[in-house]
Amino acid sequence: MIEVVAGEQKRSKRMSPRSTVWVLGDQLNRNLAALQLADPSTHKVLFVQSQAKLESKTWHRQRAHLVITSMRRFAAELEAEGFEVDYRIARTLGDGLADHRGEHQPEHISATEPASWSGRELLLQHGVELVRTNQFLCHPDEFEAWVGSRKSLKMEDFYRWQRRRLGYLMDGEEPAEGKWNFDSENRERPPKDGRSWPEPVRNELDSLDRAVLADLPSTCWGAEPDGTWATSRAEAISRLRFAIDEILPRFGPHEDAMLSTSWHLAHTLLSPYLNLGLLHPTEVCDEIEIAYRAGLVPIASAEGLLRQIIGWREFVWGCYWHWMPSYRGRNELAANRPLPPVFLGKASTQMRCVESTLGAVHDHGYAHHIQRLMILGNLCLLAGVRPGELVEWMWASFVDGAEWVMLPNVLGMALYADGGLMATKPYASGGAYIDKMSDYCKDCVYDRKKRTGEDACPFTTLYWDFLARHEDKFARNPRVAQQVRAAHRLSDLDEVRGRAVQVLLRLDRGEL
Repeated sequence: MIEVVAGEQKRSKRMSPRSTVWVLGDQLNRNLAALQLADPSTHKVLFVQSQAKLESKTWHRQRAHLVITSMRRFAAELEAEGFEVDYRIARTLGDGLADHRGEHQPEHISATEPASWSGRELLLQHGVELVRTNQFLCHPDEFEAWVGSRKSLKMEDFYRWQRRRLGYLMDGEEPAEGKWNFDSENRERPPKDGRSWPEPVRNELDSLDRAVLADLPSTCWGAEPDGTWATSRAEAISRLRFAIDEILPRFGPHEDAMLSTSWHLAHTLLSPYLNLGLLHPTEVCDEIEIAYRAGLVPIASAEGLLRQIIGWREFVWGCYWHWMPSYRGRNELAANRPLPPVFLGKASTQMRCVESTLGAVHDHGYAHHIQRLMILGNLCLLAGVRPGELVEWMWASFVDGAEWVMLPNVLGMALYADGGLMATKPYASGGAYIDKMSDYCKDCVYDRKKRTGEDACPFTTLYWDFLARHEDKFARNPRVAQQVRAAHRLSDLDEVRGRAVQVLLRLDRGEL
């Protein structure tokens, strides 16, 4: 087992290979690009655990633990395979690389292309050879070829292109069962039958888990890990098997539903492993195909999960590289409000939807896509929260967080900060949508039907204020123009807008 000490790794003396493969913390798979080409007789493996990275954000404890523990377990697996592994704790990634070079004098250093723009620039700046990544099913170069002369990028077009070229859920040239998507069947309201949902697989924490937790900075927040999140490839594969056998058959219909009684419902919880490399998307998609063809999973559920992986996930990845680096600074709606203190654990809230969602984030470092978009993102959109602050918070708060994930999802989908590059309309809603798709509104002190008065739902009040506030932006948008006109037909619009001022003030103070 590797013994980690500050700045170096203790190891036995032996003949040393002259080439190094640098493995980043989200590339934890033996079959990824640069590492796939490596051999213990010719290559060392370098890991750098950056203290600056750990101190750069207020990380959720489970996120920080997941990444560092997974890195160390993977390093140990490579050492067991025969590699000489240099696992360094350094002030920065660059410092760790410089220390490795100073001690080992490698003739050549390579790495799989990083998943972030800044990471790529850093490695090129330090003379590291980048090997074309195979961590996704559509490389940025292939995405650019797909973009071609398109003036607008639509995920549905990309998804169908992906289905055709990859062959998943296809019967010859046609989609399985004659339809490209089954969204209409996958938007059912939350069930009211009191059903139970499959409990996530958990592992007992061991000495490595405890050692990593003991070394995390005091700025980390959130509940202690409970073994839900796998920190090795073997555990991730067991989570995949459980997801296909136990969760996927019931995934589709309620994938957009939200329940205060379950933080996970029938979501697979596989995104952290895909984003860290512990699972490869091909593995997941192959299992979806096999389960569907065997009659174990209905087409709506199989297609729904496949769409999330080869459609949305890969589309977000491609858009990130297509629009960077200027994309980071987009703020089309000139939003300038700070992140509400309730997000930062500095206030409580009586809004049951926000309370339940943030409770799940605190306890598990996770909320599913509709909670992220239509509760947390929607609130920040309606309130006019600065895009960069929500990006940073989600990046640090979710176990599957990464810049390439959060920039397009937050700036493009949640906040419309990119002016419609990602989405053709702002995903704004009042309390009616939340009531339709959740049980949150029951017993809430706020009335989702009211837009004025002390007990009016903040979402409903802010929704109408948002439409009136941004009339110039959306009056000609065919997907939202009707709602804008409806806002200006409200007989109590002035009262609504006055109430919105008070709601925003109370949100800023942590009093909602």
